[in-house]
Amino acid sequence: MGAPNRTIEERGGRRAVPWGVLALWVIVLALAAPFAGKLGDVQKDRPVDYLPASADSTQVAKITEQLPGGESTDLVLVYHRDGGLTAADRSGAAREVAAVAAEHRLAATPRPVPSKDGTTLMYAVSSTEPGTDEKARDTFVHDVRETVTAEVGGPGALATDAGEVYNSLDGPLLYTTVAVVAILLVLIYRSPFLWLVPLVVAGVADFLSMAVTYGLHQGFDISVSGQSTGVMTILVFGAGTDYALLIVSRYREELRRVPRPYDAMAAALRGCGPAVLASSGTVTVGMLCLLAADMNSSRGMGPTAAVGVLCALVAMTTLLPALLVVLGRRVFWPLVPAYGSEPKVARRSLFAAMGSSAGRRPVAVLVTGAAALAALALGTLNLPGALKQQDSFTSTPESIAAMETLAAAYPDMGTQPITVIARTPDADRALRTARAADGVLSAERGRAGGGWTEISVVAEAAPQTAAETATIKDLRADLGKDAYVGGPSAEQLDLRETSARDRNVVVPLVLGSVLLILILLLRSLVAPMILVVAVVAVWGAALGIGGLVFEPLLGFEGTDPGLPLLSFVFLVALGVDYGIFLMHRMREECMDGTEPRAAALTALRTTGGVIASAGLVLAATFAVLVNMPMVQLAELGLVIAIGVLLDTFLVRTYLVTGASVLLNRKVWWPGPLARRPASPAGREVERTPAGV
Repeated sequence: MGAPNRTIEERGGRRAVPWGVLALWVIVLALAAPFAGKLGDVQKDRPVDYLPASADSTQVAKITEQLPGGESTDLVLVYHRDGGLTAADRSGAAREVAAVAAEHRLAATPRPVPSKDGTTLMYAVSSTEPGTDEKARDTFVHDVRETVTAEVGGPGALATDAGEVYNSLDGPLLYTTVAVVAILLVLIYRSPFLWLVPLVVAGVADFLSMAVTYGLHQGFDISVSGQSTGVMTILVFGAGTDYALLIVSRYREELRRVPRPYDAMAAALRGCGPAVLASSGTVTVGMLCLLAADMNSSRGMGPTAAVGVLCALVAMTTLLPALLVVLGRRVFWPLVPAYGSEPKVARRSLFAAMGSSAGRRPVAVLVTGAAALAALALGTLNLPGALKQQDSFTSTPESIAAMETLAAAYPDMGTQPITVIARTPDADRALRTARAADGVLSAERGRAGGGWTEISVVAEAAPQTAAETATIKDLRADLGKDAYVGGPSAEQLDLRETSARDRNVVVPLVLGSVLLILILLLRSLVAPMILVVAVVAVWGAALGIGGLVFEPLLGFEGTDPGLPLLSFVFLVALGVDYGIFLMHRMREECMDGTEPRAAALTALRTTGGVIASAGLVLAATFAVLVNMPMVQLAELGLVIAIGVLLDTFLVRTYLVTGASVLLNRKVWWPGPLARRPASPAGREVERTPAGV
């Protein structure tokens, strides 16, 4: 009776494990709930949250906040009539501005600055009434807009408009992502119930990632912005669903061979677990490499994106298996995988046909594919110039419309002051130097406090033009290290220069880290090099396609300076995922005695369906960003979505397979593969799901 009793006890213990996991998750979510809800409170989208940490403009932004009145909200009221302002227009404008000054207790009533053609009046309005409270600032801006008939622009209005855009991302981004993933899962699983399970688990992972991100902010003061949290949500649902596809597909296969769901899930996790862990590891390491960036937005995105991937991994390898085991085989209805059954024999799969073509003509496939990617990469030469501040929205908010009106009405003067911050003992010398600099129209001393003095400089050139950029560089060169030069135009200059610096630092770091992980996983030098070269080629081609569509088709007037770096990090880290799934299966086929050429084709045939499904889901989730109201997000989403599709259906299917067939055993250089022992039952263990 001893052995049967132990068997019954073991079975009872196994049945209790999934319920224990579910109970543990309930506790985790209960503990995380108070912190997840606070993430929005610490999310900041100020310029300083996106600027380079060491840049002049960042130091100016920080110091001006500490000056007396540094908490001021600065606006520009723009009165304009195409045919010229009338006397009634001018008197009405004066009354409105006086009303604003009285209602909000401005220190002085602003004076108008008329344009030479008589079409425009510009009033500079500054108030310390809102303080540093962003909600009070927004209320002030809206009150002014309700009081006046002018276009309201300036830094304060721009900050309000940008904040409203970022705040509007959370709901639509989440709902659209969930809807896209749900539709794809229904089509993939062809079940009215199964698609809900990974979707619910992804939602749980997103909730947990919000709590963990809040904790990281409180503990390590990482920057949390609307951009980073939006990308985190995309990664949770995209990468998490990819892991779910692999696990569910393998679980379905094991249910045909194993009578009990618990044992089937255990076998499934043993089979595809290493590949899932390795793929999530490459993404996490790639994201953390962004910590080496000087750009605050990029450096803050690194840990938040890594948190999203890790939370998705934990949820999909614990909560998802527990739910599937508890629900049993019936969750697959109507295509229930019965024990002992065989999957329906389908016609020759698309991926088998693709693999056969790559196997028959590997040289032709490689040359043609490489030429196609190189041709697409030439599109990078057509990328528009750096994105200007007024072009960063897909629609035109009022603050940007005011900026455009000013640029047209005052072509011979800068309408966006350059701010110089000098140490107070050196302020007079800095003022003289600024006035004498090339391209400077005027310079006036401003506020002082804490050992610093502010100098407001007006350039002769229009904002964010080559001439104004030259003026900023001349000011920095003339003033030296004793003063900082900032302001909106200087911020854009620093963004461009720091983005170039970050690429030179982060790109080699990402490549080295990913390559090292692949070498350790695949125990080869050649196979990892193939995968790394492939994902770099995909990045170049995807960015080139962006150059062909950004301005001609989508009307984007510029390219975000951070796009090349962020798209590289995401495409390399995420693209290697699919290479891991393919190469890991190929390696195991070789370890079972299959010739490398045949192993490459078998790996593609058996993993192609899963990789295609995962690639479609990931591309669709990033494509959601294309509909967001920020050009930066739209460009990033489009490039990554295109890159994932290229990687899934061209590079993995043809180029990596063709290279593996051509190299044969050399693909696993420098060492031979040891033959893998058979399973205790005498059959080789099926490692990777056969399809979805």
